[in-house]
Amino acid sequence: MRNPRVIKLLRDRLPADSVVTDTRALTPFETDGLTAIRQKPWVVALPETVEQVRAVLQICRDNAVPVVTRGAGTGLSGGARPLSDGVLLTLTKMNRILELDGEACVARVEPGVPNARITEAAAPLGLYYAPDPSSQIACSIGGNVAENSGGVHCLKYGLTLNNVLGMTVQTLEGDELVLGGKTLDAPGYDLMAAMVGSEGMLGVVTEVVVKLLPEPFAKRVLLAAFDDIRRAGDAVAAIIRGGVIPAGLEMMDALAINAAEDYVNAGYPRDAAAILLCELDGTEAGVRTDVDIVRNILDEAGAVEVRIASDAAEREALWRGRKAAFPAAGRIAPDYYCMDGTIPRRELGRVLAEIGALSERFGLSVANVFHAGDGNLHPLILYDSNRPGEIHKAEEFGSEILKLCVARGGTVTGEHGVGVEKLDAMCAQFTDAELEQFHRLKEAFDPAGLMNPGKAIPTLARCSELGGMHVRGGALPHAELDRF
Repeated sequence: MRNPRVIKLLRDRLPADSVVTDTRALTPFETDGLTAIRQKPWVVALPETVEQVRAVLQICRDNAVPVVTRGAGTGLSGGARPLSDGVLLTLTKMNRILELDGEACVARVEPGVPNARITEAAAPLGLYYAPDPSSQIACSIGGNVAENSGGVHCLKYGLTLNNVLGMTVQTLEGDELVLGGKTLDAPGYDLMAAMVGSEGMLGVVTEVVVKLLPEPFAKRVLLAAFDDIRRAGDAVAAIIRGGVIPAGLEMMDALAINAAEDYVNAGYPRDAAAILLCELDGTEAGVRTDVDIVRNILDEAGAVEVRIASDAAEREALWRGRKAAFPAAGRIAPDYYCMDGTIPRRELGRVLAEIGALSERFGLSVANVFHAGDGNLHPLILYDSNRPGEIHKAEEFGSEILKLCVARGGTVTGEHGVGVEKLDAMCAQFTDAELEQFHRLKEAFDPAGLMNPGKAIPTLARCSELGGMHVRGGALPHAELDRF
């Protein structure tokens, strides 16, 4: 229920332009990157300081008003979808880099700092921040923490969890939690592992300490073209099995290749069924050795072409095409639904073939572009929301992909989070006992249940409605998959 007193209290504690209630001004906040799900918020609060964040949380607690925390709004699972009777706590004004410590190789930042700006600020020190989501120009570090975001270089350097050393969190109960710090380890419970990826359900992150890495001495990017998508998938596992851990190992299919080529002219072979982009970094001698190993593996795996970027400009062009794949897909269909599931690398070729079969079954095209090295799939299901029923067909198709990922030994999300998009898929992956434990963890931090309610963890009643079937990796043949 909307309580007008809450608006007055917010205006008393925040600057005038930091409380938004005008209907037209609220429109940009009604969705995140999952634009098929929209809800106009009741009120948006844009604090500029930690004290103002605490004030908003106190007002919400005292008046039993739910609160959803939002960063840059680039998330792809509906995790920042607002509530019609709740406060949307938006942290974009908290965008300062508080400290750059070149000796400790860390940066201390506010949650609204864009991902790419950390590397820009650290570059004069010869340092950079490794996680690099495709939306890194816009997405905020606070949002990255909420979703445990990855990116092209997560294979070698890890996800957000592996690159955050400390954080400060405000709880709805009024506590300030200081977790970790500027060192590699800290005493006490490892609560950061619970907080990273918690999707704003446990608290509000108001400060983050991230690890910075020195720029590698050498980088090489190989492009390998294949005339069969399954062989390309199998080559990924062969590279890792060969003892080489690339900095990045990405895959794109024919539809994604040509969309990206039309968009940014990256220099991709248009006649390939799939390409792999493999970046190797380290010392000059080490990189030369790894290039030889990977090139031989790609040849043995059936690559019809293998080439190495001749200079930094060509290397950047190859990566620019990969980073532009999502917006490029918008040029070949009115809408697309970006899925996010993870499978074991050994299953890549098989699962890609099965996604192709699903594409034919649903009559919807799919552009596959993803982090192949760690098995994190991002199929882009192309559809037209103006055609009656097509969006529901795309959602059903996406659900089948997630169930397929779980059945092949994977998970329903790699880096985009659960939000509202994957609530039902969580029922397929986790048992009732596991889901109950998730709910207990949330209750420990948020006993009133006001922090981003209805997200990430399905109720047991909802799972019961869906039939209560839980999938354990790799156990179900196609006949069983058809039951979902």
